[in-house]
Amino acid sequence: MRKFHFLLPLLLLMGPAHGAEIPDYEREKRIAMEIEPQIFDGEVVWLNTPERTFLSIYTQADESAGAALILHGRDTGPEDVNVAGPMRVGLVEEGWSTLALQMPVLEKGRKYYDYLPILRFAHARIEAGLAFLREQGYQTVVLAGHSCGAHMANDWLNHQGDGTIDGYVAMGLGATDYKQDLKTPFPMGSMTVPVLDIYGSEEYPRPLAMLPMRAGMLEKNGHPDSTQLVVEGADHFFRDKGDALTEMVAGWLNTVRF
Repeated sequence: MRKFHFLLPLLLLMGPAHGAEIPDYEREKRIAMEIEPQIFDGEVVWLNTPERTFLSIYTQADESAGAALILHGRDTGPEDVNVAGPMRVGLVEEGWSTLALQMPVLEKGRKYYDYLPILRFAHARIEAGLAFLREQGYQTVVLAGHSCGAHMANDWLNHQGDGTIDGYVAMGLGATDYKQDLKTPFPMGSMTVPVLDIYGSEEYPRPLAMLPMRAGMLEKNGHPDSTQLVVEGADHFFRDKGDALTEMVAGWLNTVRF
């Protein structure tokens, strides 16, 4: 396994406002220490943001149609056994290189509302990942986020727009915790790139109830390849359905007119 660093220009870091929530960097360090020795498919890449250096996993296809930047869900990581792990390896087999990022985390057990103040810390990581993939020469780069990773992707898109990506794969959109309303608006209606809204048939009731609204946003999006797909039998976490999820995402990617 080869490891290397890709450094973005470092900026002077201003400390957070008094009382502001920041990610749990100690937990993130422990996650990285657990993951790094176990990477056999792909390469560990340490990317830089103004806040810190963070782990990602780059897996290169032999003949690549493009690259996917993968954002994992809450309380998982870039080697999540259900989504990020199967997808970062499986998409390579279908002709798409992948870069799976370690996203900002809080201590285990924290809820959706707890994560809202740290969504902003994901922005620089997404941009560092995109910069790395463009530096490798990829002309087509698709953002793919699952669950909390989709919240982070949506927050970034709502602030920055879709001008630096070529497509968006949103997995498990709209899930929050009990009695917590969605505070991260869906960006699809104002996007111009193709969007795949993919979900499990056994998703939580509230995200399933949002499907018609999201379908309307995809129509407003206007790209002919924007669509919704369902993975039959899958729950929000796509437990034991990672291969089926990856196959459907790859099928969509390989038919989209980017």
